[in-house]
Amino acid sequence: MSSETITVSRRSDIGSNASKRLRAKGQVPAILYGHGEQNVNLTVKADTIRGVINHGTKLLSLTGDITDMAVLRQVQWDTYGIDVLHVDFHRVSASEAVEVTLPVKLHGEAPGTGEGGQLVFQTHELTIECPASSIPDYIEVSIAGLHLGQSIHAGEVKLPEGSTMVTSHSVIVVQCIKHVEVADDDVAAGGAEPELIRKETPAKEAE
Repeated sequence: MSSETITVSRRSDIGSNASKRLRAKGQVPAILYGHGEQNVNLTVKADTIRGVINHGTKLLSLTGDITDMAVLRQVQWDTYGIDVLHVDFHRVSASEAVEVTLPVKLHGEAPGTGEGGQLVFQTHELTIECPASSIPDYIEVSIAGLHLGQSIHAGEVKLPEGSTMVTSHSVIVVQCIKHVEVADDDVAAGGAEPELIRKETPAKEAE
């Protein structure tokens, strides 16, 4: 994953009222910390930070009033999960090992689906430790050897060189279970269905 450069500004006014004024101007209050250095209160444009979140960028090159390298450590959202209220940046060096939580993407076709099985996603994200300069966009999990009745645990996932799994190795990522039709009465009674992974069929015509 390559780094993304964003512009930040120092801020001297802190507190909830000052933060509200910043957000009203399209700015998001932020803080930069880590490496035993002094914390720095910052602001960043709301559109900029939303772009970072949407792109899934983990490694950031900060420019503007300061010059530093950081990872986006925490995002605070409003009650409705629409507007970003505050973000935390954590200083890193290119060779430093950092913990990041990444989305899981399945690769291949599980033979268990041809044995009467259905894939069930149990974990959508995994946390790994890796060099800050080599943060992948996602964790690829091969299901090419997954048969009916089998599961893939976090500890079995092959990671990029130099990375280690932080998520408990016993956590189930995906499993292939016997396909069972759920009766409408069971669903209406409040029975929760597992998240099934279905094959997508191509659209007949692009809109």
